[in-house]
Amino acid sequence: MAILVDKNTRVVVAGMTGREGSFHTQQMIEYGTQVVAGVTPGKGGQEHLGVPVFNTMHEAAEKTGANAALIFVPAPFAADSVLEAADAGIPFVTLITEGVPIIDSLNMVNRLHSQTDTRLLGGNCAGIITPGECKMGIMPGHIFKPGPVGLVSRSGTLTYEIVWELTRADLGQTTCIGIGGDPLPGTRFVEVMEMFEADPKTEAVVMIGEIGGTDEETAAEFIKTMKKPVVSFISGRTAPPGKRMGHAGAIVSGGLGTAQSKVDALLAAGAKIADNSSDVPAMVREQLLAKV
Repeated sequence: MAILVDKNTRVVVAGMTGREGSFHTQQMIEYGTQVVAGVTPGKGGQEHLGVPVFNTMHEAAEKTGANAALIFVPAPFAADSVLEAADAGIPFVTLITEGVPIIDSLNMVNRLHSQTDTRLLGGNCAGIITPGECKMGIMPGHIFKPGPVGLVSRSGTLTYEIVWELTRADLGQTTCIGIGGDPLPGTRFVEVMEMFEADPKTEAVVMIGEIGGTDEETAAEFIKTMKKPVVSFISGRTAPPGKRMGHAGAIVSGGLGTAQSKVDALLAAGAKIADNSSDVPAMVREQLLAKV
C-alpha cells in the first residue's frame, strides 16, 4: 500500500504549459504517473505533452476524473489556484510554488480547513512519490525504490540525500513526502506520521526535520503512541538564533524551535536520532531487525 498517492491517482497540473510545469510534467509522465489534464487559462482545447489542457480546474476535473492537483502557478496566483482545485472537488492538492505571500497562505489554509475536505501538501515543497506508482512534484524518480520505509521531510535536498542512501542500502520506500519549508504547511509532520502508522506496508518511518517552529515536537507527542520505529535527522544544529536558514520556517526565535529542543523531544518519545544523514540507513535496518 501507500499513503495519499498510488497507481490510481489521476493528476491535473496547473501551470503545465509553463517552463517548470512542462519539464516536471514530462518527468512525471515518463515515471508512469497518470497525468490526465493541464490547466492554463486561455489555452483550453489545446494539447501539451500529449495531455489535454483546460481553462479551469472545474472543467478539467469534470472531463477527466482527476483526483489530485499539482500546482506550478507563480506565487502571486498560487493560493487562488489551490482554492480553485478545492472548489472543483479535488481531494488532494500539492503546492510546489515557493514565495507565496504569508497572508495568502494564511487565508488559503484557513479556508481549506474550514470550508473543504481537500488536503493540501506544501507550499514550497518537493512533492510526493510512491515509488513505482506515482510521482507528483519535482523529486528525481530514479533514486527511489519500493520498500517498507515511509519518509517525511521539510527539506527537499535532504530527502534526496537520505533516500539515495536508503536505496543504496536496499531499503526501499512506501511513500516519501515533502511537507515543505513554509511557516504554514498545509499538512504537518504529525498528520503524516498518523498515516504511516495506519499503513500496513510501512514498517519504519524516517522523519527529517530542521530548526524553526514546533512541528517536530508536536509529532513527538504522537510518536510516543506509535508501534512502528522512527528514525529522525534534525538539520540546522549549528544555526545561529535569529537567522533564517534556507526555508521561511527555518528560524529560531526566543529559544523556540531549536534543533536541541526537537532532538530532546524526539528522544523522549522513543525515536532514534541520527547525528549524520549518512547514519540513517544503518539505524533504520537495526530497527527493522529488532522487530523480527
